[in-house]
Amino acid sequence: MGAAGAFAFTALPAAHAAPSASAVIAEVYGGGGNSGATLTRDFVELANAGSTAYDLSGHSVQYLPGTPSAGSAWQVTALTGAIAPGARYLVGEGTGSGGTTALPTTDATGSIAMSATSGTIALVSGTTALTCKTAADCAADPSIVDLTGYGTAVVREGSGPATGASNTAAVARADSLADTDDNAADFTAGAPSPVNSAGQTPGSGDGGGGDGGSPTDPGTVRVHDLQGTTRLSPYSGQTVTRVPGIVTGVRTGGSLGYWIQDPTPDADPRTSEAVFVYTGSTKPTVAVGDSVLVTGKVSEYYPSSTSQSNTEITGPTTTVLSSGNALPDAVTLDATSVPDAYIPTASGGSVESLPLQPTVYAQDFFESLEGMRVTFADARVVGASDAYGELWVTVKPDENATARGGTLYSSYDRPNTGRIEVMSLDTTSTLPAANVGDELSGTTTGPLDYSTYGGYNVQATQLGTLVDNGLKQELTRRQKKDELAVATYNVENLDALDTQEKFDRLAEGVAVNLNSPDIVALEEIQDDNGATNDGTVSAEATLKRFTDAVRAAGGPVYKWRYISPTNDADGGEPGGNIRQVFLFNPKRVSFTDHPGGDATTATSVVKTRKGVELTYSPGRIDPTDAAWEDSRKPLVGEFTFQGEQVFVVANHFISKGGDQPIHGRYQPPARSSETQRAAQAAEVNTFVKSLLAADKNAKAIVLGDLNDYEFSRTVTTLTADNVLKPLITTLPAAERYTYVYDGNSQTLDHILTSPAVTSFNYDVVHINAEFADQASDHDPQIVRIDLSKCREH
Repeated sequence: MGAAGAFAFTALPAAHAAPSASAVIAEVYGGGGNSGATLTRDFVELANAGSTAYDLSGHSVQYLPGTPSAGSAWQVTALTGAIAPGARYLVGEGTGSGGTTALPTTDATGSIAMSATSGTIALVSGTTALTCKTAADCAADPSIVDLTGYGTAVVREGSGPATGASNTAAVARADSLADTDDNAADFTAGAPSPVNSAGQTPGSGDGGGGDGGSPTDPGTVRVHDLQGTTRLSPYSGQTVTRVPGIVTGVRTGGSLGYWIQDPTPDADPRTSEAVFVYTGSTKPTVAVGDSVLVTGKVSEYYPSSTSQSNTEITGPTTTVLSSGNALPDAVTLDATSVPDAYIPTASGGSVESLPLQPTVYAQDFFESLEGMRVTFADARVVGASDAYGELWVTVKPDENATARGGTLYSSYDRPNTGRIEVMSLDTTSTLPAANVGDELSGTTTGPLDYSTYGGYNVQATQLGTLVDNGLKQELTRRQKKDELAVATYNVENLDALDTQEKFDRLAEGVAVNLNSPDIVALEEIQDDNGATNDGTVSAEATLKRFTDAVRAAGGPVYKWRYISPTNDADGGEPGGNIRQVFLFNPKRVSFTDHPGGDATTATSVVKTRKGVELTYSPGRIDPTDAAWEDSRKPLVGEFTFQGEQVFVVANHFISKGGDQPIHGRYQPPARSSETQRAAQAAEVNTFVKSLLAADKNAKAIVLGDLNDYEFSRTVTTLTADNVLKPLITTLPAAERYTYVYDGNSQTLDHILTSPAVTSFNYDVVHINAEFADQASDHDPQIVRIDLSKCREH
């Protein structure tokens, strides 16, 4: 490409109609693996017509669709090394399911799925994605060393693009490497003929799948080659031969296999040096410290439909060369090494083909270490150990710390990056029972893995010592004589068939930790035979056992009100028929019954000569509306405390099931369940508005498990027009949580009040979510309201 043409570049001699004195794009092929193709992979071949080596450090090959749209972006494959004088340099790109012949060993690897018929390839002095999308704009970019448009490409050099590219045809320069800055003149179509820097052509070298050479000699592909610079292996679907590595961990339960790591890494921080070798149902026979050669097929394993993938070698043949070898050094995970940004965005699409940026994004950093030995020291537990032998720690002790030792989740835009899951690789032992705020003292080390549950995790071969920091359950104060105490508590699928221990522990939470509130809204009370799906909908036996247990724990003799759902119409565990229930202490508060409410009849607000009341109490809010399909309907009750009327709305909005994970491949993740929760919130908001329209001084308490955060669309919809105040926002930021998930302390449960409720004391009572031993997975919360001090409006 010369100065006389449309493009310019710096620090390179000008190209003319004679052979260029610098690097050029020699051949482009995008039909690899397509129907009719012989080669299994796309490629770009570079060449050096000069008399001195051309250094490719900091260079890249980039691809743009032939007719770019507003959303099109250049895709980048970084290059390393140099092109010797007169030599070629082969860049392997995307693979397909067709073809029979592998490329010769590539000099650089990417995963760009190039079009067979139309596109633009640029050789760029830099690794930042280009932004130009017209020939004129690209001509003005001095970082472009050479550019080739083929097919009908809009971005090209000269009078037109190179023509003739197809599934079976590449476009290539003549052997003279003549560069007139006119793609149509410089390139002709023909059978693809890739050549690498060693002069190998298809069939002349291993190419990742050949079996030439001694059985005890490594093949030509290293782990970093098959891992590549994106989340997808450029060798996916291909067989690789005698890949060398040291065994660093062996998994003998669950997904059987072992990790190998190359003790001789390359210089590219994006390419992992380790890979998991999946042995299927065969228990691995290798041991940690074995030096091995592995032959097998490279594949991408997806733990779920929305997760990222694990690059694996499957169907392996393993040769053990020696045993007892030193393991490669582990990479340290700490506040310095893990970036503060979480993951790149792809406008809701997959980030898999994006070049990794391990110094920018935490998830890219972890991906660049996939399978490698990592280590951290003296890490605080931020997610209690569970029944699956997992716990969460943070390697960033100062990141959004809660008052009790967790890590607060307070924004969609900046998820916590220091969290990492820890699992024991030793199946003969389990992780110690750890609570939030405890510490894994000393060093924890092991291969870095990825799963659908939580994302990246350390498969610990060495586990730190657990230090118990003495986290205690909280006790809230008793309400004063003139305070109405109202609480909400999700009791996690409680039914009459559960153990007495479960009833006793949940009851203690009400009687002792919550100090016997006047009103308790319970979520997830099941019918009397739980998951047995025989049409039973009554919860009388369940509630009798629970209130008896509360009384035995020192609490009052509670009465209850609820509405039985239509069988299997409210979601939750099939056959369980979960519902909200009001408990109330009749010595302190009275329930105003307005009979007639049922599963499908809506309650409403009416004005009477005595004031505002509900048509049905207990009643449901618009239960036949589509917002409540396969979900719990809000339960509304009318209460009287010391002559003051109070309306309580108990909620359990639809769960987050079906949402894409924050660590998944689609970014930003879709929160599909939010649409229905927002509709549910709008229904409750409308009901409260109708109450306030009838009586602007009405005292309403809206509470329950909303399954969404205080900064969510759900809550902003619920509070629209200032009809409700979310009390969680009245707490210090470090105390705003009711639930812990994947090491994130977050708010799912809420109490909100109408404007007339002006004198209150609010508390989240932490007794479950932070503990390994839980009665429920939610923490209850309580508000104490001095109705005599609530001013009228």
